[in-house]
Amino acid sequence: MSHNSFGHLFRVTTWGESHGPAIGCVVDGCPPRLRLAESDIQPWLDRRRPGQSKFTTQRQEADAVRILSGTFDGVTTGTPISLLIENTDQRSRDYGEIAERFRPGHADLTYELKYGIRDYRGGGRSSARETASRVAAGAVARLVLGSAVRIRGALVQVGPHAIDRTRWDWAQVEENPFFCPDAEAAAAWEAYLGEVRKQGSSVGAVVEVIAEGVPPGLGAPVYGKLDADLAGALMGINAVKGVEIGDGFAAASLRGEENADEMRMQDGVVRFLSNRAGGILGGISTGAPVVARFAVKPTSSILIPRRTVDRQGREVEISTRGRHDPCVGIRAVPVGEAMVACVLADHLLRQRAQNPDAPDAPRLPRN
Repeated sequence: MSHNSFGHLFRVTTWGESHGPAIGCVVDGCPPRLRLAESDIQPWLDRRRPGQSKFTTQRQEADAVRILSGTFDGVTTGTPISLLIENTDQRSRDYGEIAERFRPGHADLTYELKYGIRDYRGGGRSSARETASRVAAGAVARLVLGSAVRIRGALVQVGPHAIDRTRWDWAQVEENPFFCPDAEAAAAWEAYLGEVRKQGSSVGAVVEVIAEGVPPGLGAPVYGKLDADLAGALMGINAVKGVEIGDGFAAASLRGEENADEMRMQDGVVRFLSNRAGGILGGISTGAPVVARFAVKPTSSILIPRRTVDRQGREVEISTRGRHDPCVGIRAVPVGEAMVACVLADHLLRQRAQNPDAPDAPRLPRN
């Protein structure tokens, strides 16, 4: 299977299956002499780890990461960094019924049509289990970006229920099981998802990721646009069906004078009076916060019987057993953060290679 890598100068290759012995990734292109230990990666994996609430899959995985290569005396060497996460709580028997049947909404049919073989145990390579490797790589990317760049994600909608943005409080994100910045919305979601879960169904969600402190100049015109790479990275997350940057689709309903972010000078630096562009113009970062949102579809594995076909072409029904998230968008928050971190780290290294003397703030040249 090809296409398991992304990035250019900061390049990530992931490997492994949901019910194999382990999953992991290789991070190539990380600069040398950065301090890196398992303790720098583990906290990010802990945020994504399954089984932490009744609103996520009850699969119990420690997601303990091991660094196998790429460091010496606690710092990176500039060589490939290999990271390993063992699988310890596989229950392949839960998937015996789907060995011959294609689950609606899953990649079962397309994998079968493309490869002529598929690992039906938890979806194999198509499982969201693979995203733990991306989160591990994202932890390394954060070190490349440095402390000046802050990347935070939040769940802003569950099913049809969106947050009230006037109540946005980043401190709340770590205080509830939904990564929700609105305490009142989180309480409502708890009751709502409880009913969805009892019914054996699932719902979708919207995740928002904001990167602050991103220097201007990241990205390139035409075929190396920062927003295009972000959109591709976020769309590559399991179950994601839509991505928008800044105001995104809402910009279509605005007039030109509303949509264009006006500018003023402040202490010799260009400041934007709004950020409808989401920190990117012409595919290049402006220095304003980079804002991206992505829509996650409802978990396709549900208990409610659905019509499908089997490998012999017979029309059958299927009800997916096992341990599944009633809203897979919850654990997509740290995954979205990681993908944004990887893309920004890649573009930062590209910018340094092409334009090492670039300013770190959007200043105008003096006449």
